[in-house]
Amino acid sequence: MEVAALEKVEQLALKKHKVFKQSRLRYIARSALASMFIGFGVIVAFKTGSFFYAEHSPLTYPMAAITFGAAIILISYGGGDLFTGDTFYYTYAALRRKMQWNAVSKLWLYTYIGNVIGAAFFAFMIFTTGLFADSSVNGFLLSVVEKKMNLPMVELFFRAVLCNWLVCLAFFIPLFLKGDGAKMFAMMLFVFCFFISGYEHSIANMCTFAIALVLHHPGTISMGGVFHNLIPVTLGNMIGGGLLMGFMYYYVNKPYLDELDLTNKMSEGDLNE
Repeated sequence: MEVAALEKVEQLALKKHKVFKQSRLRYIARSALASMFIGFGVIVAFKTGSFFYAEHSPLTYPMAAITFGAAIILISYGGGDLFTGDTFYYTYAALRRKMQWNAVSKLWLYTYIGNVIGAAFFAFMIFTTGLFADSSVNGFLLSVVEKKMNLPMVELFFRAVLCNWLVCLAFFIPLFLKGDGAKMFAMMLFVFCFFISGYEHSIANMCTFAIALVLHHPGTISMGGVFHNLIPVTLGNMIGGGLLMGFMYYYVNKPYLDELDLTNKMSEGDLNE
């Protein structure tokens, strides 16, 4: 069963909550750091993809998808708090009665705010570099952003559900593995799957949109388009992480979790005696 890995999920959620209680500003800073790591992945993916996009190559998306995997490695090993992953961690911890739901809602809000701040700051940094100023480089990025901002909201929602289900698995499955090499390969494989499938990730979109908005862009890319995309995508990500990961793994493992809790209580009783 997945009990051992779920214990690690619970512990991670409680550690994150501890940071929040110690300093909300530090927690926001950690969240900003996570979205900036996503930003690095966005840049390398679209920079790589642009070379193939210019040649109308069918390898445009596969090459971008492979290189975007750098983002998940940075977050996993570099630290930071990502809203999409936290929908899984905190939901599970709350269902296990290790956290209160009002605390969970606050943590989600502060994580999202931090992710927004990080995305905006990273976009400003990219703007100052001039790396995406040339139309021969930014064409791929702007074309993807324009499509994302004009998709039907229902499609965006369900793409987001599938996305965060897969992305949370990209963090969860490596908990079963030993060795950093195996863990990184699994993470990058799952991220490749989400990217190449065309699913929607709210924080990755947030970073991509922020970069597109600071560049010279067509009128079809706007703040209205940002909200049109991010509202259903954020809600879909919450369902994917909270329901299909947090609740589902709690439900299917509940008998084993109850047995574990009983064993722990008995052990504590023996120690007290």
